[in-house]
Amino acid sequence: MAAICVFCASSRTLDQRWLDLAAATGAEIARRGHTLVSGGGSVGMMGAMADGARSAGGRTIGVIPQALVDLEVADLASDELLVTESMASRKILMIEKSDAFLTLPGGLGTLDELFEVWTTATLALHDKPMVLVDTDGFYRPLLDWLRVLADQTFLKPAGFDLLRLADTVPAALDALEFHLT
Repeated sequence: MAAICVFCASSRTLDQRWLDLAAATGAEIARRGHTLVSGGGSVGMMGAMADGARSAGGRTIGVIPQALVDLEVADLASDELLVTESMASRKILMIEKSDAFLTLPGGLGTLDELFEVWTTATLALHDKPMVLVDTDGFYRPLLDWLRVLADQTFLKPAGFDLLRLADTVPAALDALEFHLT
């Protein structure tokens, strides 16, 4: 099965619905027999997702910079916890360890990770599938702006099409699995 990297929020101040979405995502990845690759945090959606995966018998790989380990937010229950020197090296290792990418709602860090993976795909540095989960239209304003970029040729249509969209986690995982076969 595949190693699926999920980008999501690690904030401690989120509404419960986002934590529930993350936990359900981790559990669904595990039920489908995949390994969860995450940012290695134990808080927010990231922690809920890893806990959800493990509660369903899944394997988890966390990738976290030493600075966040020092803040005591590392997911020490990970089956494999990889500690990097920096946020930049964390992203590189997450890309290397993963077969596919799924993005849940999140903030700047989540967007940074999404755009890193998407940009490197547009440059043909990898051909791993990517799906953005647009739960309740969370990403609709961003997607509208990105379509303007494509309309004005700042983003090639083929580059825009590399990022698949889904409304639900099961639909997102279906899309990833389809493109992994």
